[in-house]
Amino acid sequence: MPLKPSAQKVQDALRAAGFSNEVIELPDSARTAAEAAAAVGCEVAQIVKSLLFEGRPSGRAVLVAASGSHRVDEKAVAALVGEAIGRASADFVREQTGYAIGGVPPIGHARPVVTLVDEALFQHPRIWAAAGHPHAVFALTPDELVRMTGGQVARIA
Repeated sequence: MPLKPSAQKVQDALRAAGFSNEVIELPDSARTAAEAAAAVGCEVAQIVKSLLFEGRPSGRAVLVAASGSHRVDEKAVAALVGEAIGRASADFVREQTGYAIGGVPPIGHARPVVTLVDEALFQHPRIWAAAGHPHAVFALTPDELVRMTGGQVARIA
């Protein structure tokens, strides 16, 4: 069965970047970390939450790839990126990434984003990330996440 167009876009981005990870579509929603963990049979901490913030005043997109069990410390993120940040609107998320909230992958964005990777993800040999659609995910390692995003590993919780 072919992937939904937004999930196929992520699969294509993975291939273009030289990764062999496979996007899978789930019968149940993976919109939240808890839903994704239940759907793939892992701990919530193994889910990569892709949270987008807007740098202020620059307007640049800041993606935080956080462990599903962590609450992001926005002050820590602001210190890491060198400016204040604010939660991104749904329109900003779609404009910057090309995806809707609930399915934002860590790769294949419409525009370049600054990426921070939660150091807590390295406690797990296998993690799961959104793949462009609320029912699509892919498995990867924390090292692959850093390589595919060019992200900076940091304490963000």
